[in-house]
Amino acid sequence: MSRERVGGFQMGRTRVGGARVRFGVVGAVGLAVAFLWSPAVAQPATPGDPPQIEAGVAPGAPVPDTRPGEAFADPEVAALQRTATDVQRELADLADQVHGAERDLSAAAEKADAARAERAEADRVVAAQQAEVDDYSKGVFAALAQPNQLQVLLTATDPEQFLQGSDLIDRVRADQDGRLTAAYARQGAAEDAEAQAVGAERSAAERKSDLDRRTEDASNRAAAVSSELRGQVDRTNAAVTAQQQAQKERNDRTAANWKAYTDKVAASGVRLPSAAALRDPNALPAGLSPLPGADGAPQAGVAQVALPSGERLLVLPSEVVAAVTSAVGALGKPYVPAGGGEGPTAYSCDGLVRSAFAAGGIALPAAAGEQMAVLSPVATADAQPGDVVFLGPARLGVQGVGVVLDGKTMLAADARLAGVVVSDLPAGDTVLGVGRPALAQRPAQPVPQATDGGLTWRCGSVRVPARSQGEAAGAWGGYPNGLIPPASLCLLGTGSHMLRCDAAQSYQALSQAFAGSFGGPLCITDSYRSFSAQVRLYQVKPALAAVPGTSNHGWGLAVDLCGGIQSFGTAQYAWMAANAPLFGWSNPPWAQPGRGREEPWHWEYTGA
Repeated sequence: MSRERVGGFQMGRTRVGGARVRFGVVGAVGLAVAFLWSPAVAQPATPGDPPQIEAGVAPGAPVPDTRPGEAFADPEVAALQRTATDVQRELADLADQVHGAERDLSAAAEKADAARAERAEADRVVAAQQAEVDDYSKGVFAALAQPNQLQVLLTATDPEQFLQGSDLIDRVRADQDGRLTAAYARQGAAEDAEAQAVGAERSAAERKSDLDRRTEDASNRAAAVSSELRGQVDRTNAAVTAQQQAQKERNDRTAANWKAYTDKVAASGVRLPSAAALRDPNALPAGLSPLPGADGAPQAGVAQVALPSGERLLVLPSEVVAAVTSAVGALGKPYVPAGGGEGPTAYSCDGLVRSAFAAGGIALPAAAGEQMAVLSPVATADAQPGDVVFLGPARLGVQGVGVVLDGKTMLAADARLAGVVVSDLPAGDTVLGVGRPALAQRPAQPVPQATDGGLTWRCGSVRVPARSQGEAAGAWGGYPNGLIPPASLCLLGTGSHMLRCDAAQSYQALSQAFAGSFGGPLCITDSYRSFSAQVRLYQVKPALAAVPGTSNHGWGLAVDLCGGIQSFGTAQYAWMAANAPLFGWSNPPWAQPGRGREEPWHWEYTGA
């Protein structure tokens, strides 16, 4: 089978029933995509840039989003993810079938070509042997006699010469007969093998034709689903935009309310006491009175004061007011799932709590479970602003934490909404307990541990594990692949390139280190890739690009690099291989030489 380049694609030629047929590597997948999206012309790459054909996932292993619906920010988003998964599965199955048929046809064509070549060689050998026989016969007729034992006897000069002549004649005859017989046998076997190979090739071609017909039918079904998906994407984007706007308005109202509270405290002339000064409700600073709890008993760690107007004003420790003020200042900042998300650019739920109280001078452990273990508990009904609420349910362990704002709301870095937001305090068994940082910390106590054996939940959403060593984990936050709001990502400082914020921070540090060795920052061609961008790439390179909604680019966790890194064996690639892991970046094993798809330019953030 011969190959050629046509329009950027590698093409092959094969025979079907003796006729040459050209087929593309893209094959029938291209037919399906033609029904899904309108044609587009691939733009030539800038010199030195990597070809934009990578999938962003290991060959043949697109991993669906395994999160349950309640892990998404909105029911419409969850429905969109289910529809997208159906489309991904249909396209992936179709691509697998087409690739398999093309492999079978290619293999059959190669066998048929080999059988034809063997038959041609057998024909050549028979012809050569027949020519030798013909030459022998001509020699016999030219001598007007056949060399036999009688002639040898008459012409021999002694007995030894006679014996030698007789033996030579026998051997010549036997050799000639044997070679001609073998040549005919080889020719017959080659003809049989050729017939079988051509039959197999014809059958493979028929299977391929049948698959092409089925592909056309499937593409019509996929087109209908795709049309529905496009509508859902539009509706979901509108819902996400509206949700973000509503959330921003709620955040702004909360920030204004908190400022109004701190302004009122300042205007009242009350000097905020320290946390230590409020721990004994029976020995409060002058002018302050205890705040009764739900059971009527005075609460420790908070107080109240009567204003001249008759209004009673809540008095919190100065450390707690500073902590809540810091947390309110983080409203709208992006969420990151890492345990060390302590800002100032982005936060995890426990990272936000630790960072906020550190600003107030109160040291807390890093993880939510550890925070619950040491904070002195208070009754849920007695929760006050600045208390910390721990979230479950118990079967998931301590999976989330937030700062109480009032009896109905809390402030938290929410994975579902991918940001620091104001949200309702959950009800029922979702609340595992409330701790009061203003009180003295206790020796660590046991806290609920996950028992359901399922996926790990963190900060309100599922934390999907890494697919394999050296690969990004994938799904995070409450949005599907490629539909993450830009406000939940961070710019890299190069064009419009964005990544998840912890990956962006790490990338910038890696780029600075790279510049120290090569005199300039990392060269980048691709980063976060929206769902629509994945669709466009799949449209141009359907046999090579990832099925839309499966690439790690769609999670803001992958980059494509240039400037020498796009080629194995360069000094730049060698530097990255040695140093990028120190910053949490990896060229995945599947993208390295000999692993199935070589993509030296593709790097993923796996965490420092």
